[in-house]
Amino acid sequence: MPLTDPLDIAIVGAGPTGLALGIALARRGHAVAVLDHQDEAALAAPADDGREIALTHTSIGLLRAWGIWERLPDDAIGRIREARVTQGGPTSTALRFHASGKGAEALGAIVANHAIRRACFQTAAAQPGLRLLPGQRVQRVDIGVDHAVLVHGGGGRLPARLVVAADSRFSELRRQLGTGAASHDFGRTMVVCRVAHDSADHGEVAHECFGSAQTLAMLPLRGRFSSAVLTVPGARARRLCAAPAADFAKEIQRHFGDHLGPLRLAGERHAYPLVATYAERFAGHRFALAGDAAVGMHPVTAHGFNLGLQGVQSLAAALGDRMHATDPGRADRLARYEARHRRETALIYHGTNALARLYASEGGPQRLVGRLVLDAARRMPLVRAAITRQLVGASPTRF
Repeated sequence: MPLTDPLDIAIVGAGPTGLALGIALARRGHAVAVLDHQDEAALAAPADDGREIALTHTSIGLLRAWGIWERLPDDAIGRIREARVTQGGPTSTALRFHASGKGAEALGAIVANHAIRRACFQTAAAQPGLRLLPGQRVQRVDIGVDHAVLVHGGGGRLPARLVVAADSRFSELRRQLGTGAASHDFGRTMVVCRVAHDSADHGEVAHECFGSAQTLAMLPLRGRFSSAVLTVPGARARRLCAAPAADFAKEIQRHFGDHLGPLRLAGERHAYPLVATYAERFAGHRFALAGDAAVGMHPVTAHGFNLGLQGVQSLAAALGDRMHATDPGRADRLARYEARHRRETALIYHGTNALARLYASEGGPQRLVGRLVLDAARRMPLVRAAITRQLVGASPTRF
């Protein structure tokens, strides 16, 4: 493609956020390309990485609007009817959140990350106006007055009026663009796996159990399976991942108790160091950041991908339709996105980090404060209602 004829938007990163953004913008008439260093086979059939994504009704609505939701098979979609938060095991007095009275049958859905990635790729591959460029690692970005140029692969050059970094919270493109990010390493590692509980049903209830220096979440999946998410110091995470399957299941059982009967490991274990990031700016001259490249969340409140989709919607709305916005890299449009996405994310990001630090502490005073916070929330219906609205989203829907 000649430099005199740049396309509208080039997105770096074909994860679910980057692909969703490409779809949303192409549906608005923009000419879009999505580049990724992975080859087409890896993008089309992503490996199971153990992560399960909790989706709000707002996110489900967006995925439906972009044609992605319908590509998820029914057996890949689980429901979260209720969430219970305790300091200790599930038998402790719980702070409960449920969808009763919110116009929804469930708080939200839970879908495997690799299933979402596959559905996003399938939708993107069929979307007119969207070019997928797999196997292309971006080597350099050159920002000019009226367009940017991505140098990729073996020296290929791709000009675009707007470049979007959507290449993870450790974004190399963000660094090349000269944009810093505040980073917080929690000193913890998240170990995720699927466990089976053949003798009891989870009732579509999600549990978040805060303990001394560790957190255990049990997320309901289809059938008598749950996703166990254990957050522990890094050295302990390595030992847990190397332990025999039966010993690992006993460790989960020790933290969770016998609420679901005997537990057994039903899948591979995956470990992810917990680092949260927040970019110092979300947009600049001829560029924008999306997804984790803009805001990389701690998973304790399950906001990460939902905020990413909210950012996709905000950026697409700010850029507008192609027939009314011939230059998507205009500064005023990017400034609208910057302001809106900062409003959407700042309080949630910093509040989540504070919560994660509070309940990760081994100190007695911090544990006492944690108990007081939960007790106060249990006694304040308006607080619970506000949190439930955040969990459910704006538009309850059936699924």
